[in-house]
Amino acid sequence: MSTSALARTPAAQLPTAASRARWIGFGVVLVAAVMNLLDSTITQTAAPAIRRQLAGSYADLEWLTAGYTLAMSVTLLLGGRLGDIFGRRRVLLGGISGFIAASALCAVAPSISGLIAARVLQGVLAAVMVPQAFGLIREMFGDDGQRKAFAVFGPVMGLGMICGPIVGGALVGANIAGIGWRAIFLVNVPLGLGALAAGRAYLPRNAAATPDHRFDPVSVLLAVAAGFCLIYPLIQGRQDGWPTWSFAMLAVGAGLIAAFGAHQSRRLRRGATPLVDPGILTRRPYLVGLAVEVGFFGAIGGMVLALNVMFQTGLGFSPLACGVATIAIAVAAAPGSIVSGIVLPRLGRTTMHIGAAVMAAGLSATIMVLVTAGSGLSAWYCAGPLALSGFGMGMVFVPMTDVILAGVAPHEVGSASGLLEAVQQLATSLGVALAGTVLFDQIGTALGRGVFVSAAAVALGVSVALLTLAWLAVWWLPRRGRAEG
Repeated sequence: MSTSALARTPAAQLPTAASRARWIGFGVVLVAAVMNLLDSTITQTAAPAIRRQLAGSYADLEWLTAGYTLAMSVTLLLGGRLGDIFGRRRVLLGGISGFIAASALCAVAPSISGLIAARVLQGVLAAVMVPQAFGLIREMFGDDGQRKAFAVFGPVMGLGMICGPIVGGALVGANIAGIGWRAIFLVNVPLGLGALAAGRAYLPRNAAATPDHRFDPVSVLLAVAAGFCLIYPLIQGRQDGWPTWSFAMLAVGAGLIAAFGAHQSRRLRRGATPLVDPGILTRRPYLVGLAVEVGFFGAIGGMVLALNVMFQTGLGFSPLACGVATIAIAVAAAPGSIVSGIVLPRLGRTTMHIGAAVMAAGLSATIMVLVTAGSGLSAWYCAGPLALSGFGMGMVFVPMTDVILAGVAPHEVGSASGLLEAVQQLATSLGVALAGTVLFDQIGTALGRGVFVSAAAVALGVSVALLTLAWLAVWWLPRRGRAEG
């Protein structure tokens, strides 16, 4: 049986070999998505070591993560369109190949500027890979079987995002063959090559979904320019003393977003396919969902940055010790995801309310610990509060996308999903920028354990504020997820 026919065959009638092939294909999609999530956060733990070896600044440290997520966020919509035009299998495999090459460039980067440039390239190629995932899952599993696949996909994605710093710390600490932090990028090479080999054999050879769609360079340029103008001044402006150009760029970014929306509407009126369907931006529940994503993922980006700078630069932890110090987040996220899946059919969006509240409570308790312990802080003091944060985080991950898309019409789901992915990455960059601005302003030129601990406490307050905004916005989301509706 051909792989492309699997979706038309009831699961109970699938031969064992064909069913196995389908799940191997799903594994390829999963590996591509996990590589992206690991690399979006994996440099957080290794960043201080990279900064020391390559003589970078604090702004460079922020750009190691923000450069990747910003590049990905502003090119995700383009990646989704490429899959529509050329076919998702071909684009996914091409994206994986490019991602492997970009990872190798990161590993051999001779300077901090070269590494940041390679990270930006990584982000662009991740944007080519990731949008193909949902379409391929639907192609392989069909409408009836995809729910089982997404039940695996969601929690794995959540854990992948959280485990990035821990994996990074372990690889840097292991110092494999004496290459130190460069191992965090080289690990993508065997993973990617394995996914390529399996993908060529088991991914469905589907035709292009909408080959009549055309590439619109104006939409892409507007999206890229808007994202850059909003994030760059937040990171670089702090280091340069907030000059006039930083505020001017923010204003230009807001104007470019408006111009992007107007251009999409014009294309739709002319009968051309827009990069983003303007119709989804008229749906209040969906717009509220974007706000929820900004608050939630912004909080995660800021939290990871604040904790890693505090533990490594401030307290002198090794990258591995830093990963161990924050492992409670990942460990607790798994049962949080399980509990969320159990209570979601009964509680609906209330599951997200509980999860966001628990996560905020955990971060607030972490802040209290930091303020109380000061320079005498031990990683053990933070374990309980961080575990509480991780549990709440896991509860939010599972229902979020399904609930946000509940108010979207069926023909708008593709465009709405792509924009959600883009906003998720942009929100992570924004969280890094906001928390980094507060953190490094608090540190200034001072040294000492107590300074870094108190600065991290203030920066974590940014994450709590973002979570509070997300919690409030959840009230305006649909009561039930799309699948339940």
